[in-house]
Amino acid sequence: MSTSTVRIGAETRIVLRELSARTGKPARVILRNALEDYRRKCFLEEANQAFAALKKDKKAWKAELDERRLWDSTLADESRDR
Repeated sequence: MSTSTVRIGAETRIVLRELSARTGKPARVILRNALEDYRRKCFLEEANQAFAALKKDKKAWKAELDERRLWDSTLADESRDR
């Protein structure tokens, strides 16, 4: 596993130590988990922005709803086959 050094401020270091002491997890695990949570948060924010932009475009939004209706009908077909 490759490692790198990242400089963090004193306050951040204190918080990291406190979290490590409280959870019993190494700082690297806490940082990795925090970064993954932040990555997911950013992804969802971007998806929400794209969704909001799609809803503002009336023609594109209608096409989206029409496509959803088509997909919804395929789900009904599948459940009848079981």
